[in-house]
Parts: sequence; structure tokens; C-alpha cells
Amino acid sequence: MLGSCSRTMAKMGVGKFAKPCYLMRPVSVKRLGGRYLTHQSGLPTLPVPPLQQTCERYLNALEPIIEVDELKRTKELVDAFQKPGGVGERLQRGLEKRATKTENWLSKWWVKVAYLDYRLPVVVHSSPGLVLPRMNFNNKQGQIRFAAKLIAGVLDFKTMIDNETLPVEFLGDKAMCMNQYYEVLSSCRIPGLKTDSIVNHAKSAKPPKHITVVYNFQFFKLDVYNSDGTPLTTDQLFLQLQRICSTPELDNTEPVGILTTQHRDSWGKTYLNLIKDKTNKESVLEIQRSIFTVCLDGSMPQVSEEMSRSRAALQMLHGGGSRWNSGNRWFDKTLQFIVGEDGSCGANYEHAPAEGPPIVALIDHVVEYTRKQDLVRTPMVPLPMPKKLEFKVTSEIKKDIEEAKQSMNRLADDLDMRVVVFNHFGKNVPKAFKMSPDAFIQMALQLAFYRLYQRCSATYESASLRMFRLGRTDTIRSASSASAAFVKAFDDVTVQNTEKRDLMEKAVKAHKWYTNMAITGQAIDRHLLGLKMLAAEEKLPVPDVFTDPSYAKALHYQLSTSQVPSKTDCVMCFGPVVSNGYGFCYNPMEDHINYAVSAFNSCTETNAARMAHSMETALLDMRTLLEQTPKSKL
Repeated sequence: MLGSCSRTMAKMGVGKFAKPCYLMRPVSVKRLGGRYLTHQSGLPTLPVPPLQQTCERYLNALEPIIEVDELKRTKELVDAFQKPGGVGERLQRGLEKRATKTENWLSKWWVKVAYLDYRLPVVVHSSPGLVLPRMNFNNKQGQIRFAAKLIAGVLDFKTMIDNETLPVEFLGDKAMCMNQYYEVLSSCRIPGLKTDSIVNHAKSAKPPKHITVVYNFQFFKLDVYNSDGTPLTTDQLFLQLQRICSTPELDNTEPVGILTTQHRDSWGKTYLNLIKDKTNKESVLEIQRSIFTVCLDGSMPQVSEEMSRSRAALQMLHGGGSRWNSGNRWFDKTLQFIVGEDGSCGANYEHAPAEGPPIVALIDHVVEYTRKQDLVRTPMVPLPMPKKLEFKVTSEIKKDIEEAKQSMNRLADDLDMRVVVFNHFGKNVPKAFKMSPDAFIQMALQLAFYRLYQRCSATYESASLRMFRLGRTDTIRSASSASAAFVKAFDDVTVQNTEKRDLMEKAVKAHKWYTNMAITGQAIDRHLLGLKMLAAEEKLPVPDVFTDPSYAKALHYQLSTSQVPSKTDCVMCFGPVVSNGYGFCYNPMEDHINYAVSAFNSCTETNAARMAHSMETALLDMRTLLEQTPKSKL
């Protein structure tokens, strides 16, 4: 939604560490009841693709994005890399050996290089936001009532996790790995000086029984279980949240949470200073141990109705800057639910423990839960006061907070976001023409980009590897030779419409083929990463194929994309993964498509509004071509 694809892969190549991408290639799944451990051990392990196959497919992937002379040079390097007895064969054997000795040859490497070693701020650069439809309240009481119901819904979902009764998901007849569902609650990222770590308190001897609530930049510990172990009812939670919101607002409250928006190296240093104090250390630990965080936000800037979803996306992604709600967060927390006073609500999640689908499944459950009538009687028992978490802010920490405010404001000012509800059609149109909706949308994005820049770009779409034990993601490379032929012909008046339609169908089929290859563990990007990682582990020189400029171009994803399907009419969003790129996330519903486009204002090449409009035009033009052009009989 956002696993580390692009930014990570760029770091592993020649460029700077690129940011983790987000979600994963969605799949049609069916759910069957079953215990977690009963199927986990029976899942297959992630395969290591054949070296020659990956090399051949790598060259194919480069064709639409580099020049002919560059491709010729790269082919020579690839041939040398895979020659009999060469370094490629040695690394391939090593990777195959690793695969026999581990549950998943990739997963530990992946979390480390894609997330924990990634040093740019997690906000915007790594953690996705999720925007729910605006709720029908616009005051403090409505905000608290909805937040109470939301908390109860999450605890209801948690019961299935705790009891290991969460329905196992299947792709066709193949069970999918459910591990990520058991990583998102009671977990938190811990900053380090050079690399971070993840802690999951759900696996501790005494799992936490509280959540964190953030209100007016103040943090509160709220116990959410009664003494008999039953979760608090919605009414009980409402009363407890009222108590929190009745806490006097202090003029000198420092927004300690904004420290989590810092560059990870800076935050690592500040963190060590912060927890030197015993009170601070205890407060931080309570936040880290909490099941999840609920952020009760204050106001946000007033915008037109047309821009309200885009503003909500920015609220979920970064909070709007220090003058609004960016300090009303703890961005290291895996799961933060955000409820605004004006009815805006959604979530933000730290990406290291999981991809988007577990988050979306939880969100779908919670939204459905909030629509149900409460049937549980509220026990007449006194509840302890929520505990305010105190922080002692030294002059040094105060200086760090001021610096964090400034850098967060620069980042918030730089990010442009457009959320579009494309109402003309949804999955229904491509399905009517027997096309994959995801492939159709991806080809529209290729056309939209080509129309703006008259060239093709390396494109990232995440693919789920959950068919395998502890599987995360691989890359679907949406820019292909077939997509390039299609977009170049589309606006060419010398090309007949029947040929354009044929080219569209070939491009869609090529994308579907690559998708199937990726979800079965046969894509190229994670394999190449594994070979490079193994060379580093064995202290071998970096093979020339990885220092080749073509490899850097292959990993410079100007289009970083993810489909995040949901029952709920929502959309996820994330920032671009390169300075001159776009983030593009979409949720195709049956009769409309929600999509979010992001770009950096500091880049003169890119413009989120222009790309959003180009995408809308491309979708409409592709439908028109299909409706007005009979299918070729060839």
C-alpha cells in the first residue's frame, strides 16, 4: 500500500534509498474460518526464480524505458553476470541454499532494507493514509460518539485475532499467509541512530489492555477492558473519551508527537535524550505498548467542497503541519485512527509490519461495526480515570520540537494531493469487455503519463506474495513493450481504431500475465535484490549489473502505484517515491473509481491536478474506443 518497492529498490541500486511503497496487488479472495497455525506451516516457501529467466525478463522490462544503445550495453553486462561459472551463478546457488534454511529467504532482508534502514521521515515518505467517507457529525459530541464506536469495532476485530479465529483467506484454492494480521496491533517502530526496530507487545507475557488517545497534543492511556476481561462497551468508551476531552487545555503543552515526523537519524538521537528522563520513558513505553492509537483532531483549514476529500487525505497522511494536527500523532505507531471534529476520519499506518490488505480488512470490519446498533448492555461499574501521559521537556528537547515543526511544515507545504471520485464508470466497464479492471486502470495511467511527457516511465505496482509463508510483496512492472506500443499509437491519427483496440487488449493481457507471474513468485525485482544482498553479505564486489545506469533507471519509479480494493467507499494515499514522480493509489468500485494522486510542489515537472485530469481523460477515451470500435476478427 503503499511493501517497499520503489524507494528501497532504488537504494539497492545506484540511487538514493527510495521509499517503501505501500500496498499490495489485491487479489480476489474467499474467507474460510480456521485457526492461524493450522494452515501456516502448510504454506509453500517463496521460490527462487531461475537466474536465466530473471535476466531475460529484466532486459524485457528495460525496453520501454531506456534507449537502444543503453540496452545493448546492459545486455552485455547481464550476459557476463549469468555466464556459466560466473558471479551470478554463485549468488544464485547461495540464494537457493538460503531458501532451504529459512521460512522465507526474503522477508527479514526485506523488512530491514525496505523499512528499518530507511532514514527519511516515515510521514509522507513511507506511511500511507486512508480516507473514509465523511461521517455525519460536525461537533465534539458526534466526534466522541463515533470514536467510541470505532474503538469498539477494532476491539471486536481483535477478538478474532486473539482467538485465532480470523478467517483464513484463499486465492482460488490456495491458502494465503495470515501472519501480517498478527503484527498490526500492539506493535510499534522504535527509532535508532542508524537503523530502527519493531516491537510487538501482543506477543509479550502480559499483552497490553490499553489504547493511546491523543487530544490537543496530549497523550492519554485508556484501558479498554473491564476487570473481567470483556471489552468496554461503546457507552463506556464514550464516557471515558468525554473525560479525556474535559481535560483542561494547557497553554504550554509541547507537541511531543511531532518528534516522530523527523528524519529517522535525528529522531533516533532525540529519542535517546527524551527517554533519559524516567517519566518520559514510562510515557513513551505506554504509547509503544498500546493496542493502537486514536487521534481526536482539532480543526483543519477550510476548503471548497470539491477539495474536501483532498484536504482529508492530507489530514490522514501528515496532519496538515504543526499549526494543525501533525503534532497530534505518534507516527511510529503501527495503527493510528484519526477522527476529526468535522466528520473527517480515516487512518495512518506505519508500513514495516504489514501491507495494506490487513489494514483494509480491519477498516471494513470497523466501518460495518459502526453501522450496527449496540446490543451489549453497559455494566454499571466505576471506571478508572484515563491516565494522562506526562512529558518533561528540556530546553534541548524543546529545540528539537521546534526543528521538527519547521521540517514538518516544509514537507506539508511541498506535498500536493488530489483525490478524485471518477463517477463515469467503475469495474463494470472493463469487465463488460472481458478485461481485468486493474490492468485497464494501469493502462489508462500509462496513457495519462505519456500524454503529459511523451515518454514511458518505470512504473511500480505492488504484488502480493502472501501465497507463500511470510510473503510480502514483489513488483508488477506496468510499463511494458506492449503498453508502450499502445500509448504511442493511441493519439496517432494514422493508426486505425481497430489496431488501437488490438494494442489495448495486448497491453492489458501483458499486464495480467506479469501480475500472475509476480504473485506466484516469478517476478524479477525481489530476485535481483536478493542476489545483490547476498553479494553484500558475502563481501563480494557489487556486480556490474547493479552499478549500471540502466538499473538505476529501472528503479526510478516516477509512477508508484497501488490498487487497494475495499468494501468501504474509501481511498488510500501516499507520497511520491522520487522527487519528480507521482504517488497513485486507487480503489475501483463497481460503478466508480476513487483515486488519489500526489506530487511535490517543489518539482516543476510534476503537477497532481494535471495528472489527475489526464487520468480522467484517459479512462474516458479508452472506454470510448472500446464502445465505438468493433473487435478485430484477426
